[in-house]
Amino acid sequence: MILVDYVLPFLLALGILIVVHEFGHYQVARWCGVKVLRFSLGFGKPLMLWRAGADRTEWAIAAFPLGGYVKMLDEREGQVPTEELHRAFNRQNVWKRIAIVAAGPLANFLLAITLYWGLYGGGVEEIRPRVGTPVAGSQADLAGFQDGELVRAVSGEQVQTWQEFRWKLLNRALEHQAVEVETQNGQGEIAFRRLDLAGITVDQGTEDITAQLGMKLFRPVLPAVIGSVAPDSVAARAGLQGGDRVLRIDDKDIGGWSELVMMVRDAPGRRLRFEVVRGTEALAVDVVPAAVEDRGRTIGRIGVGLAENAQRRDEMFVTVRYGIVDALGKGLSQTWETTVMSLSVMRRMIVGEVSVKNLSGPVTIADFAGQSARMGLPHYIKFLALISISLGVLNLLPIPLLDGGHLLYYVLEIIKGGPVSDRTMEIGQQIGMALLAMLMAFAFYNDINRLVAS
Repeated sequence: MILVDYVLPFLLALGILIVVHEFGHYQVARWCGVKVLRFSLGFGKPLMLWRAGADRTEWAIAAFPLGGYVKMLDEREGQVPTEELHRAFNRQNVWKRIAIVAAGPLANFLLAITLYWGLYGGGVEEIRPRVGTPVAGSQADLAGFQDGELVRAVSGEQVQTWQEFRWKLLNRALEHQAVEVETQNGQGEIAFRRLDLAGITVDQGTEDITAQLGMKLFRPVLPAVIGSVAPDSVAARAGLQGGDRVLRIDDKDIGGWSELVMMVRDAPGRRLRFEVVRGTEALAVDVVPAAVEDRGRTIGRIGVGLAENAQRRDEMFVTVRYGIVDALGKGLSQTWETTVMSLSVMRRMIVGEVSVKNLSGPVTIADFAGQSARMGLPHYIKFLALISISLGVLNLLPIPLLDGGHLLYYVLEIIKGGPVSDRTMEIGQQIGMALLAMLMAFAFYNDINRLVAS
């Protein structure tokens, strides 16, 4: 279950992002006339290797999958035949070397733009920004938010989805700003609510920003009516059918679908007596929920789905769709805003304004990969786009060993009129290794803390 739900989605995402990143380096290197010796997905001993193309480039899949590389002809890494000196990377002018190195991160940004473009062009179903009853005494409660209100704008900027709403609050929280939230209630009345975000903590280890404000997503009371029954499921074998309305479970009245779900989840392997109405007939059905593993916890599951209600669904979900040109603009703006946000959070971590607990490692990323894959293809694509942006931003950081570190050397080369010394590069690599090791240590530490906490 862990392999299918988390490891495979993570490895698929990692493979796609690495291939796209390294292909950026590879393609621009070829355009610049540089000979590529090897294109490797992963590090270490090749598990698979074949040669292709006029240059007989080696294409490899290696044992350690967390990365990849493109090896180019270079006098610093071995002897180069005289007739091929003009194709060596180190013989190229500084602008070509900049283009080749920058092409990897840029390919990740282009992938994110393309994924968002496709999503918003085809249409993606999102949750509407409708708020539930706020926590008593919270900022949201004091601001006057009411159950079922629809958020229309934040500080004059329109929002269509819950994700957009949280994103705009997060942006303002980083700047410690107050915001004015425009809402509309069920009677169509417009109201303006003020929230002060100065005391909000931007930290993945604490509550979500909306939770800190006392907000929660509106959840309508859905009737406990079974819509679908999976073939050969616990429910099917017990005799439950689509259209059955559940009145009681073990003599406890069931007021809505969420109560049914919670009782089933909390009773893995324990017999439950369902009292249902089917048409005009009252029935009693014994059901023993199957015990399944979900994120390290054993829960009950019987294999039924909620009956569809078109009106309720329209209240809760909106399909976000743009024309082909506007979808491209949305992809560009989403990628840009996410990039700026990432850099802003990194800067604030360095100066101590934001906790280093916001750093995530492979365990957290694998968790997000699994969750998004189970939510459906559109969510997995959005996850891919987000991680692709993060990979692009990370590689542009001016840290030796990363693409950004090489770009820093080339900028210094332009300024001083010649390449930096080998000694300088050696010291830079040592510093880079230390910084990357420290970042990875923090990321793994945060992963372990989140895993233990969950």
